[in-house]
Amino acid sequence: MSRRKAVLLILFEVLLAGWLCCLPKDLFKGTSYATVVTDRRGELLGARIAGDQQWRFPPCDTVPERFATALVQFEDRHFQWHPGVNPVALVRASIDNLRAGHVVSGGSTLTMQVIRLSRNRERTVWQKLVEAVLATRLEFRHSKEEILALYASHAPFGGNVVGLEAAAWRYFGRPAGELSWAESATLAVLPNAPASIHPGKARELLLAKRNRLLERLHRHGCFDASTLETALAEPLPDAPYPLPNLARHLVEQQPRGKETHTSIDISLQRQVEDAATRWSDELAMTGTADLAAVILDIHSGETIAYVGNASPLRARNGSEVDIASAPRSTGSILKPFLYCAALQDGTILPRTLLRDTPVNLNGFTPQNFDLQFHGAVPAAEALARSLNVPAVHLLRAYGPPRFLNVLRQAGLSTLSREASYYGLSLILGGGEGTLADITRAYAGMVRSYDGLDTDSPFRDRLALWYTFEALKEVNRPDEIDWKLIRSVRKAAWKTGTSYGSRDAWAVGVTPDYAVGVWCGNADGHGVAGMTGAKTAGPVMFDLLNLLPPSADWFEEPLDGGVWLDVCKESGMLRCQECPDYERVLLPAQAQESDVCPYHKDGTFRLPPAMEWYYMAYHPEYEVRPVTRDAARMEFLYPESGSILTLPRQLDGSEGGAVFQAVHRNPAATLYWHLDDTYLGETHIIHQMRLSPPPGKHTVTVVDGDGNSVSIPFTIAPGA
Repeated sequence: MSRRKAVLLILFEVLLAGWLCCLPKDLFKGTSYATVVTDRRGELLGARIAGDQQWRFPPCDTVPERFATALVQFEDRHFQWHPGVNPVALVRASIDNLRAGHVVSGGSTLTMQVIRLSRNRERTVWQKLVEAVLATRLEFRHSKEEILALYASHAPFGGNVVGLEAAAWRYFGRPAGELSWAESATLAVLPNAPASIHPGKARELLLAKRNRLLERLHRHGCFDASTLETALAEPLPDAPYPLPNLARHLVEQQPRGKETHTSIDISLQRQVEDAATRWSDELAMTGTADLAAVILDIHSGETIAYVGNASPLRARNGSEVDIASAPRSTGSILKPFLYCAALQDGTILPRTLLRDTPVNLNGFTPQNFDLQFHGAVPAAEALARSLNVPAVHLLRAYGPPRFLNVLRQAGLSTLSREASYYGLSLILGGGEGTLADITRAYAGMVRSYDGLDTDSPFRDRLALWYTFEALKEVNRPDEIDWKLIRSVRKAAWKTGTSYGSRDAWAVGVTPDYAVGVWCGNADGHGVAGMTGAKTAGPVMFDLLNLLPPSADWFEEPLDGGVWLDVCKESGMLRCQECPDYERVLLPAQAQESDVCPYHKDGTFRLPPAMEWYYMAYHPEYEVRPVTRDAARMEFLYPESGSILTLPRQLDGSEGGAVFQAVHRNPAATLYWHLDDTYLGETHIIHQMRLSPPPGKHTVTVVDGDGNSVSIPFTIAPGA
């Protein structure tokens, strides 16, 4: 080989290598894109403008056929055949420019325009040559369809609108794939001179360009004369449309600068937002300014509707707060999880009598909503009526650490502290949860029942079924009887109200859906009279009525459990002296549950404190003579080991605490002692006001037969 040929070969190889390496891997690296969020079918829920304040949607992979056809006809009719550069067009443009004395035609192909958009350099002859070289390299790397997509995603469409999809939504209020021929032609001519021709100005010139393109498309056989006539009659768009703004708080949660497909059903989302806004505006008149709602599909486990805070147009503090994802005091909404967990491991049976008497646990003194005590209540009834005191006794038996672990397994991510921090108040709102997490946890119970969630802490289908049955019968003292309302769907549901009426909850499940509602004020101030049942409950059922009805209810499992004899009066495993019992299918661990302790010699007798309250609600309860081994008396208040804080009187002096005891013999006289000091005696009503100094003490009562009972307690300092 001659030296000259060798030099030429080396030069060729250098040029080839330079050509191969001249194009960046990512043409539009560093470009800022809008945040785009779509529903499960790809329909736009909402978008947030890009960091450079441009409406530039993330790049698309394909271009709608009508726009692609119109664009090629307008900008580059030989696009499908040239290698990135059209020499004929360049020569023609040069001649036109020379004749005019200034630049009137660029001769750039669509491929060259993609290069120019990516480089954003000054338009000179040299830059045109560089663009031509890079365009040939781009053609070598990408298909024609991909080059069109790059152009459509980054071309300017006037103002701060960049890219076809953003332009379609801003100018026509729908996706590019749904545009007519006239609309597609309008957008095809816009990038040609976006600074001077767009729907906001120079409308006559824009209309003329669009119509000439439509006539050209007709001549090339893209559509018939009737379609041309219709297209020419279509008006240009007016002011830009606002982009959709559905599920606005969910949109805010998504990654910035990306397109995210969610599980939201846009049709349902619109209905839920309308209903939530209607309810929120009505509740606002009573002082409840904010409302959130979440709906999940049980079978997929996906969120299909999400309202972080309803009524966004009503001015108020906190309207932008995403309440559905904000930690709030849970009130009683966690009680079904405790009931199910306790059933599952045999701590209780479905109708085990739970204690409902005054309680003081290290200063924690829970009250029922109606401020009454019932002595003893079946567990399922206590859940349906949302009684607080039985729930506290149940949590005490089950153990706060175990229950906290159950809640975390169920998905309550906000419970990050140790169990000792929450204590027994965990079941009454001592912890915080989000509406999204709690609704998902309820849905998780149904999914576990259906065998769809193997990670759920609720694994026993019988325990779950009994829980659903109890929740189906919800009828709290602070609510109406929902069974009387025909429009109300059958649901296993629960309400909750936090301390100070700051949070009102309602969550319901059917075999197909889970619906959660929260009502309150984002800033945390309470509303007198606001409860989960009266405030959030009606909203929850209204949203439930938007959903397709479930064909079937939860079917009782007939396997996986054990058949056991259960005392009809105590709801516990039958002892040898229980006269009336039934055989019941129960979770496997029910075999480890407690045996009825209330039957002696065929007689049903509760402990004195439970009996004292129980008789008021159960006239059928028969008081029997006291046997030798039966307890004769018991303290109603306080509980053994209580920590008490004595109130101050108006004059600043120290007040006292009223201690109360009960004796099975109504005529008994009780003699009271504080530590080693005799205090006095009581008859019929056994109450004594005590004002001990701070520290540990013991109070003792003795009856006339010498029987006694004592409890230790502590008076907190600083009272």
